[in-house]
Amino acid sequence: MEPVFDTLILSDLHLGSELSRASDAVRMLKGMRFRRLILLGDIFSDLNFHRLKKEHWRFLSYIRKLSNPKRGVEVVWVEGNHDRGLATMMAHLVGVRVYHEYFWQSKGRLCLAIHGHQFDRFVSRNAFLSKAATVFHLNVQKLDLRNKFFSRMLDKLSTRWLRLTEAVAEGALRHAKLKGAELVFCGHTHHALELETAGVRYFNTGCWTNGRPTYITILNGEVQIREYEAPASVSHDVEADPLLEEDAYLRA
Repeated sequence: MEPVFDTLILSDLHLGSELSRASDAVRMLKGMRFRRLILLGDIFSDLNFHRLKKEHWRFLSYIRKLSNPKRGVEVVWVEGNHDRGLATMMAHLVGVRVYHEYFWQSKGRLCLAIHGHQFDRFVSRNAFLSKAATVFHLNVQKLDLRNKFFSRMLDKLSTRWLRLTEAVAEGALRHAKLKGAELVFCGHTHHALELETAGVRYFNTGCWTNGRPTYITILNGEVQIREYEAPASVSHDVEADPLLEEDAYLRA
C-alpha cells in the first residue's frame, strides 16, 4: 500500500497553457495519500481564465475537494510570478490560502517553500517584458504541432539562456540561510534538481509542462524527487479514466 506522505509538492502546472498536463496531475494526486499539499506557484499560466480547458477546471475542482476539512489535508498555495495577484480569488475559488513563502517543520528541521522567481533577475527587473514573453509563448503553443516540440524547446532554451537553474538555486540557498531554514523548495525553472550548500538542502520540483513531469514527496523527513509515469493502459481523457472516480483516500 502507498504510504501516507507528510507532504507532497508540485509546481508549474501552468493551467491555461497548451502544454499543461492537468489531467496527469489530477491522476497522480488521486493515486497518492498525503497530509499536506503545497502548490508551489505558477499553477496558472496567466490571469486569463478564458484559456482554461475542461481538464484545467477539473484540477481546480479537485483541489477544492482536497481542501475540505473532512479530508484532513492541509492545502497550501505559494504564489508564483504567473499567478501573482490571485490570493483573494483563490481563497474564494478553491478555499486555499495563498502565501508568498511558506514555512513548516519536518522532523525538527525548518522547511521553506518559495516559488523562486524572486531570485530571477529578468523577471524581477522586467515585469512588462516577462508578461509579453508569456503571451507570446502561449500563442506559439496554439500554432505548434500536436506534440508541441517547438514550444517545449523554447521553454528549455530560455531557461538555459537566463541561467535560471543556477540563479534560482543560489538565491534560494542564500535566502534559506538568512531565514534559518535547513531545506528550501522552489519551482520556476522547470528543471528538477537537488543540491546542498553550507548545510542547507535545495530542491526544485520541476514542472508539469513537459514529457517528464516531476513532483516531491516528504516522508519522515526524507525528501524524494519523483517522476510521474502515466500507466500505458490509461487514457489521457480525464472523463474516460476510471481512476478519477475514486481516489486513494476513498480506497484506504
